Amino acid sequence: MALRRLEEKGFLRLPASSKKIGSGTKGTGGERPAQTLSVECDLRELGKVEIVRISGQEKAASRIWRGMMEDYHYLGPGPLCGAQIRYLIKSKRHGYVGGLSFSGAAWRVRPRDEWIGWSDGVREANLHLVVANSRFLIVPGLRVKNLASHALALCVKRLCTDWTEHYGYAPVLIETFVESGRFAGTSYRAANWLHIGKTSGRGRQDRAHKGAVPVKDIYIYQLMRDSRERLCGTNGSSYKRIEDRERIYADWAEEEFGGADLGDERLQKRLLSMGRDLYARPQANIPQACGTRAKTKAAYRFFKNRNTTMDRILKGHYEATTGRIAKENVVLAVQDTTSFNYSNHPMTDGLGPIGSKAEGGPIGIIMHDTMAFTTEGTPLGLIDVQCWRRDGKEFGKKHNRHNVPIEEKESVKWLVSYRKAAEVQKACPDTMIVSVGDREADIYELFQLANSEKNNPKLLVRANQDRPLTGDGRLWDAMSKKEVSGIQEVHVPRKQGRAGRIARLFVKYSQVTLKPPTRKKNLPEVNVWAIQAKEEETPEGDAGLEWMLLTNIPVVTFDNAAEKLKWYTRRWGIEIFHRTLKSGCKIEERQLGNADSIESCLAIDLVVAWRIYHLAKLGRAIPDVPCTVYFAEEEWKALNAFITKNPIPPEKAPTLREAIRMVASLGGFLGRKSDKEPGTKSLWLGLQRLDDITATWKVMVSILKEKTPVSSMTGYG
Repeated sequence: MALRRLEEKGFLRLPASSKKIGSGTKGTGGERPAQTLSVECDLRELGKVEIVRISGQEKAASRIWRGMMEDYHYLGPGPLCGAQIRYLIKSKRHGYVGGLSFSGAAWRVRPRDEWIGWSDGVREANLHLVVANSRFLIVPGLRVKNLASHALALCVKRLCTDWTEHYGYAPVLIETFVESGRFAGTSYRAANWLHIGKTSGRGRQDRAHKGAVPVKDIYIYQLMRDSRERLCGTNGSSYKRIEDRERIYADWAEEEFGGADLGDERLQKRLLSMGRDLYARPQANIPQACGTRAKTKAAYRFFKNRNTTMDRILKGHYEATTGRIAKENVVLAVQDTTSFNYSNHPMTDGLGPIGSKAEGGPIGIIMHDTMAFTTEGTPLGLIDVQCWRRDGKEFGKKHNRHNVPIEEKESVKWLVSYRKAAEVQKACPDTMIVSVGDREADIYELFQLANSEKNNPKLLVRANQDRPLTGDGRLWDAMSKKEVSGIQEVHVPRKQGRAGRIARLFVKYSQVTLKPPTRKKNLPEVNVWAIQAKEEETPEGDAGLEWMLLTNIPVVTFDNAAEKLKWYTRRWGIEIFHRTLKSGCKIEERQLGNADSIESCLAIDLVVAWRIYHLAKLGRAIPDVPCTVYFAEEEWKALNAFITKNPIPPEKAPTLREAIRMVASLGGFLGRKSDKEPGTKSLWLGLQRLDDITATWKVMVSILKEKTPVSSMTGYG
């Protein structure tokens, strides 16, 4: 049906119906007949052959790929294992004529492991650098000599770039398995792949050593000449260890943006300049923040440049965040989703619906981000950001959601973010990273992924579904029969007119085994620990708190359970971050003409919002350190002069807490005895004023230096 739709749109011509290859009902919700092509020609006559990458948001291309695999490939469309990228093969004359996919490598293959020279420990550390060519298809009836090897070579040529862009690291080796009795492997040999042996006839799940699957030939392709050396190294992660990256930076902007991969030194300098400008005036629009007409025009050109994508801009910040994570014992990688409403700018290209209606509702972009926090709530930075625009044509298909693989749903965002956390975990082996999610993260595949490897990040998720357990019963019913182990108090922040308060939670915990969903019985059972925390004494008109947390971290005492409850409360921090981003940086008021430019600008605003939030939390975590850890010399001296009305700066710089409270006072913070420490709102308002105060102070100091002997001006530094 996919090919028939392309024919209807004029992309290709199909011959008359000759044979029905398969019903194609799997995953589509209805019968889809597929027809074979009948073409025999030379590769030149086929026209230009292109490799088209399928992104997570290209539903139409994804359906075409899946339809081809269902109808023509003996293994079907999947599911594919682990990280994955899919491609379509497109001919100029005949449209889409095949497809490929690359996914996670096999855990243990003796000929491959011997060829590399792997020990068990090194394989475990570096297996992610090997990817598997898990599907390869040329539509039957298309007989074109050298097409398969040509398409394979084109795809392999771009795989490193695409994989790095999507997952943040480059693979060094590709493997594939060709069933000996079905194929000869000619196309792989023609494309210079190396045959290294055969499998033993055991599959991934062959724990009984029965050897019940066909024997396959093993082929590999080296993406880098020193692939064996890289795979045998103990530090295979794309994220550098902190000791390899420590250096002295000129300022915060160089530390957070200096590692961006923009491919042009001029773009790099422009990024640093804009980062400083937007931080100095977080609430200003782009012309106001830039200050001059020339800088404003340069900023708009920067956002339109095809190399200034969000991932490339944030690359340096991700690395800086990894460095901060490596210094902690436990880090919470909190995931959450938010949306940005641009309904007031309807002429912006590339937006999509963000509400429940395809037409007439709000439009904008969706963002799913992961922020790293210490267990005390200090934000260390972002490790993953995903942005997309919904297709209005996809609305109204909720009834078919159970027939669609998770890779084609928005919920795959949780798995993508977890895989990014896994990459950081490899770079920070001495830190325990815990992926934290709310009820939307209660996805069975996420639990399975977290338990798939020993050294993966841990998982802490609030349950949403009353899942069946091994034996009889379900989660909530089983936990209701457990005895209360203790009472834990948590602070509930104010929200939507509701005052903040202290909630007393009655805590229970137990180890449970989750059964896979009915429609996913092929998935294995998952062992987790469940923690139920319920508020029984609630204020009038308040439903009270009730959490059911699931984690793969052992919980064998009440203190263990209380600790996980405390960790989960840190999830509220990402909501504060989103509020800072929208209210403080006013990202929803950016007018940039198209969604791609908005995402590029959003990348800078994300780092600016994080830095403001980080400043607010840092003042509470390390209040007594000198303010010079965060403020430049001219900033704290100008700030002190403005607040104290004394132009002579003190011999000793104020503490960080003192400086933060002075900045917050510029934004309306009163600092009364009953007031708590300043929040992000007063800080970003104060920072905006501080930029003008510092600029004025620098001018005045330069004038006074010209009119006053240097010996009497020592106090002005």
